[in-house]
Parts: sequence; C-alpha cells; structure tokens
Amino acid sequence: HVQLVESGGGSVQAGGSLRLSCEASDGTYITYCMAWFRQAPGEQREGVAAITSQDAITYTDSVKSRFTISRDYAKNTLYLQMNSLKPEDTAVYHCASFVRGACLDLDPLQFMYWGQGTQVTVS
Repeated sequence: HVQLVESGGGSVQAGGSLRLSCEASDGTYITYCMAWFRQAPGEQREGVAAITSQDAITYTDSVKSRFTISRDYAKNTLYLQMNSLKPEDTAVYHCASFVRGACLDLDPLQFMYWGQGTQVTVS
C-alpha cells in the first residue's frame, strides 16, 4: 500500500501558474502509471493528465498546451505544471497511481491509490 501526498495548491489570478507535487511513500509506485484528476464542487471527478510506465502522456483537451505532467524518480514525486490558469480550472486536484485498466483512458474507477487532494482556486 502506498501513500500519496499532494502539495502546491493555492489561490492565483487568471493567467497565473502553479506547480502541484505528489510524493509517493514507496518509490516503486512512481514508476507505474500515474495521473492527476480534479473535482470541482458538484461535479464528477475529471481526468486531467496521465503518464504511463513507458512515459506516454495524455491530457484532457481543456488543459492541452497549458499543463505539463512529469515525474522525478529520485524524489519519488509526480508533478503537474499549470500555466495560463483559468477560473474553470478551480477544483481539488488529486494524484492517483496503479491503474487496473489502460492508463491513458484516465478512468478514475480504474485507479487504486489516491492522495487527499490539494485545492486550486483561480479568480
């Protein structure tokens, strides 16, 4: 069982940037499929970006060219660099690891381990 801890959220003005981090307690899991999801109040959890064990990457259409997913194996950490933020990016952002299905499908039901989330507010 792995613990995932997100950090880096906050409040920013539209057009600003934030970098989210997700540190894994077990470095093995950082090598697996990992993903970022977000959930706004009253909305379903939405897949934002995923990176496979082979470093293939996918983004949801609304964040393409603005967000970048990456990871640092030495630090057991997954990142999400978010630029040109918009009010509609406001949500709680969660990282997730170890998918039962296809990583790039970004189906939240297929991920086994989740972090507690970090709030991102864009005004």
